[in-house]
Amino acid sequence: MDGVLATGIGVRFDEWLFRGVDLEVRPGECAAVVGTNGSGKSTLLRCLHGEEPLTEGTVLVDGAPPDERSEAFRRAVSVLDEPDSFDELTPRRHLELVAGTHGLDGDPDSLLAGAGLAERADAPVEWLSTGLRRRLLLLGTVARPHSVLLIDEPERALDADGLRWVIDLLAAARSRAAVVICSHHPPLVRAVADRVLELG
Repeated sequence: MDGVLATGIGVRFDEWLFRGVDLEVRPGECAAVVGTNGSGKSTLLRCLHGEEPLTEGTVLVDGAPPDERSEAFRRAVSVLDEPDSFDELTPRRHLELVAGTHGLDGDPDSLLAGAGLAERADAPVEWLSTGLRRRLLLLGTVARPHSVLLIDEPERALDADGLRWVIDLLAAARSRAAVVICSHHPPLVRAVADRVLELG
């Protein structure tokens, strides 16, 4: 199956964080994982990316277990991650690096303008506000080619204008990929999610 299929998954540390969780997300769909702090939302997302081992159950991403060693997996899955050198880059250079590594769906100048970063395209990222840094990370994650998109708290550090922008960004991403987000923001969940998985 293309997309994400989690069947009966559970993670146990000293006790079960979550157990018996099923989730199916096909291309063109968005699932939102919600719940209180400590309920396992971020851990579940890491399980889908293969960063957190399962105690039980199975995860398939585009029909295969998640494996960062696999070129096909790295090509298929885009996950929000801040590179070590991020502060030293400019927004334009960040997108150039994304394009050089993965490709880019769109013209960098147009993408930066749409994210409200046109006037700061050549300024060091360390000079950007927290909200604009977050927009740039989200932009790079969504603009690279992918068939599965995993984002933890896309609403974090965004103001009202940024929230409207990220809703549009995720709606566009959902049109071509299977999207899974973890979120604490009900208006965002209502706007973009086809299904909601509540933990805790």
